[in-house]
Amino acid sequence: MDSIDIEILKLLQKNARVTASEIASEVSLSVPAISERIRKLDSSGIIQKYTVILSTQKMNKNLVAYMFISLKHPSFIDGFVELVENESEIIECDYLAGDYDYLIKIITKDTQSLEAVLNCIKTVPGVQKTKTIVTLSTVKNTYSILP
Repeated sequence: MDSIDIEILKLLQKNARVTASEIASEVSLSVPAISERIRKLDSSGIIQKYTVILSTQKMNKNLVAYMFISLKHPSFIDGFVELVENESEIIECDYLAGDYDYLIKIITKDTQSLEAVLNCIKTVPGVQKTKTIVTLSTVKNTYSILP
């Protein structure tokens, strides 16, 4: 990967719908050369996927919360992970080292729907302790690492 590939990745991160022609004019390469570089970035796995990022406000999902979760024993992991994978308002789940086992990010409509998600999580067998933090505003939200 060279500086041109990095520039291509930066342009794609800003707008994944940018055309090869537009990228070519930005980095001073031909359209076929840009297309080939993007194909190589795709096939090598550097580009993981292309996606659409929805506006939480326009989708009426105005409440962001983080929940730390401790499980009683590792034997409860599968049941917990199954719930996380099936709950659409949980958008991220990280396995942690430290006082808690997991950190999940929840984006939901309001406090009532957050309460429903929290109650659902607390009923999962093995959930021992939780701590929930509600976000007032987001200062920075970068969806991917920078190249």
